[in-house]
Amino acid sequence: MWELIQGLGQSFIETPPLDWLKYVAMWAIGGVLIWLAIKKEMEPTLLLPMGFGAILVNLPFSGALNQIVVLGGEETEVVGAIQHLFDIGIEMGELLPLLLFIGIGAMIDFGPLLSNPKLFLFGAAAQFGIFFTMFIASFFFDLKDAASIGIIGAADGPTSIYVAQYFNSNFTGPIMVAAYSYMALVPIVQPPVIKLCTTKKERLIRMPYERASVSKTVRILFPIVVTVIAGLIAPTSVTLVGFLMFGNLLRECGVLDSLSNAAQNILANLVTLLLGITIAFKMQADDFLNWQTLLIMGLGLVAFVFDTIAGVMFAKFLNLFTKKKINPMIGATGISAFPMASRVVHKMGLEEDPQNFLLMHAAGANVSGQIASVIAGGLIIKLVSSIG
Repeated sequence: MWELIQGLGQSFIETPPLDWLKYVAMWAIGGVLIWLAIKKEMEPTLLLPMGFGAILVNLPFSGALNQIVVLGGEETEVVGAIQHLFDIGIEMGELLPLLLFIGIGAMIDFGPLLSNPKLFLFGAAAQFGIFFTMFIASFFFDLKDAASIGIIGAADGPTSIYVAQYFNSNFTGPIMVAAYSYMALVPIVQPPVIKLCTTKKERLIRMPYERASVSKTVRILFPIVVTVIAGLIAPTSVTLVGFLMFGNLLRECGVLDSLSNAAQNILANLVTLLLGITIAFKMQADDFLNWQTLLIMGLGLVAFVFDTIAGVMFAKFLNLFTKKKINPMIGATGISAFPMASRVVHKMGLEEDPQNFLLMHAAGANVSGQIASVIAGGLIIKLVSSIG
């Protein structure tokens, strides 16, 4: 053991200055994520463990990562906790993202969407940025990496992880960080983009909520039917859609309330914490600090912005043909960032007109985006696999 300590101490002292600069840079990035989580309250259950994990994995000879040590003259691999979590929870079957989808599904009330089915269209329209960014990214990365980068635009962390791991992308870490960062930055990025695409008159459009009753039978059949349809359209998406819809079935069946509550609260929060600190495995300085990471962050922003623009412009297009006008801001909630996007649009509506309550309409479009982003991920996997 004394030989081990001496060896580590000597290696620690001999660490090149450039490595120290990289470590310090990653500590700073981790600190920023922690600051955003605590000070700005941006997705604290995710950004806090992600930031702390980034510091853990960037300590010299960190025990959070697998290490080769010499004991008794023989090399022995010591398993690191974060790397082990990554191997089990993400590398081997994307277990953590799938478990998180059960919790998300249990949280979602599809009632507003089912009472106004045309909101499904906004979920489809707001995926434009994914395919647009995939095309742009293909000029800088190979097609599989470009496809993984495009999914960032959905602001859907689990789907981004799933697609990146499916393609064994070389940039899984930056993609994960970008996807979850833009989920947290919805309240900052979306409002200026929405205002850029709309006039004050359009933002003042009132949309009274006419609540239509949705029978329990419809609510129970909906997750089953969506799973079957998604499986037929994009078979590779069926796992993600299936776990999401299974969580919703727990909510709607009426006989598993305790499990539904556990999925919404205990499971979702615990998995989010584990996912955040596990993602940090891909934030090691040597792999993270390069020009490709900056480019991926930029392309992710492009995807997110164009998804938002596409949803807003589609709503404006529909207004050309409908008597009951749609507030175009609703279109921006067609991304997958549930429920942040719907809250942002509701708040913007109240700022323009304190009597204009858009939350239920926005929530309907927002949950349609949750489904659409998963299906889009499956379609991209199918498309790229057929080309490759």
